[in-house]
Amino acid sequence: MPGFDYDEYIAAFNSGDDRALIERYFHADFEFVGTTRAYKGRAEFLKFLDWAHDGIREIIRLQSVLKSDRQIFAEIDMDFVASKPRPDFPFAPLEPGDLVTVKFFVLYELDRDGMVTSLKSMTWPADYHVTKAPLLGGHPGQRAAYYAYCAAFSAGDGERFGRFYTDDVVLHLPSAGTITGRQAIVDFYVQMTKRVREGLTVNQLTMDDKGIAADVISTFVAHEDAPDFQVQPLRKGDALNVPVFVYYTLREGRICAIKVARAGTPSLNRGAAA
Repeated sequence: MPGFDYDEYIAAFNSGDDRALIERYFHADFEFVGTTRAYKGRAEFLKFLDWAHDGIREIIRLQSVLKSDRQIFAEIDMDFVASKPRPDFPFAPLEPGDLVTVKFFVLYELDRDGMVTSLKSMTWPADYHVTKAPLLGGHPGQRAAYYAYCAAFSAGDGERFGRFYTDDVVLHLPSAGTITGRQAIVDFYVQMTKRVREGLTVNQLTMDDKGIAADVISTFVAHEDAPDFQVQPLRKGDALNVPVFVYYTLREGRICAIKVARAGTPSLNRGAAA
C-alpha cells in the first residue's frame, strides 16, 4: 500500500486538521457511506466534517485492524469531546466538558497509490461496549479533554468541570488560600459566578500522564458589583485580565492538585463588559 501508512493517518486525523487530512489521504472522487448519510467527493465530506467538528474534537483510539493490499478494516473506539454546546450532535446532545465514546467499524478501500477511494462506516450506540481512556494525559484526546474542561469551567458549569477532579483534589490560589475537595472547589467557583465569571484563555500547554503545565489568562468579568472580590475590587461590567501559570498534578487521568501562580501584572478594563 504505497503512500498510505495507517498509523500516520490516525495521527493526522487526531491532529484535528480535516482539510489537510482529506487532501493528503483521500482521492478527489472518493465516496463515504455511513449509517445514516452518504457523500461523494472531498468537498461534500469536508462540509460534513466542518459541521460535525464544530466545537467537537473527534479522536481515534484503535482497538483492532485487519489489512490487505487494497483494504483496511478497523475497529475504533471514537472519543467525541465537546468544547461548546452541541444539542444537535448526532450521537448525543453535548455541553462543554462532555465526552462520549462510540464504537466504529470502518472499511477503507485504497487505490494503487494508497489514496482512500471509499470509506464505509457503521456504529454502535454511544458508550455501548466501548473502552474508556483516562480523562487527562498525554494522548491527543486527553489534550482535547483539557480544553473541554476549560470550556466547562469558563461556562461556570460546576457539575461538568468537577468531573475532572479527584474527590480529594487540593487547590492552591494566591488570592484565596487552599481549598480541599472536589465539592468545596466546585462550590467556591459556583458561588463566585453569582457576581463574577472567570474565563480561561490558554496561551501555552504542556501535558503528559502525570501533569499539566499551562500558561493562562484568567479573565474575571463582574456582572454585579464585587467590592470584596479576592483578586481586587470590581464594579459591574469590569473585566480583569490576570496572567497566571497553572500546574495540575494528575492521578489516573484526573486532577488531584492545582497550583496557581501570578505570571504578570493584572490589567483592568473598566465597564468593558457592560
